[in-house]
Amino acid sequence: MKRYKVTVTTAADGSATAYTPRLSGELHAIQYVPHGVTPFDNTVDFTVTSEATGESLLTRTNVTAAVNARPRVPTSDAGGTASLYASGGTAIQDKVALANDRVKIVLAQGGNAKIGTFHVLVN
Repeated sequence: MKRYKVTVTTAADGSATAYTPRLSGELHAIQYVPHGVTPFDNTVDFTVTSEATGESLLTRTNVTAAVNARPRVPTSDAGGTASLYASGGTAIQDKVALANDRVKIVLAQGGNAKIGTFHVLVN
């Protein structure tokens, strides 16, 4: 497994956009760790996507503490029908696959010159 660590500093308007290096594999986790002295404001919103396709990986609003997420996506058959555990049951989910792609981290309402670190774990 590989860890990609991205430290993000917000602009005066509280926004920021940052990227991991190009990576390939199954996404296992996205973790946000607040900076000890200048963490993002409690109104910070995260939108984390695949840069190439825009596929949503993580969305959180008004984050006030560390986040540890394990994003998953619904699976389907070749015809596009959702795969279910049982007839009419819960959707089957799987890890997100990334291929020579970057993870894009967009922040809003984070406060002026605030800092946070994102860890992206891929296998």
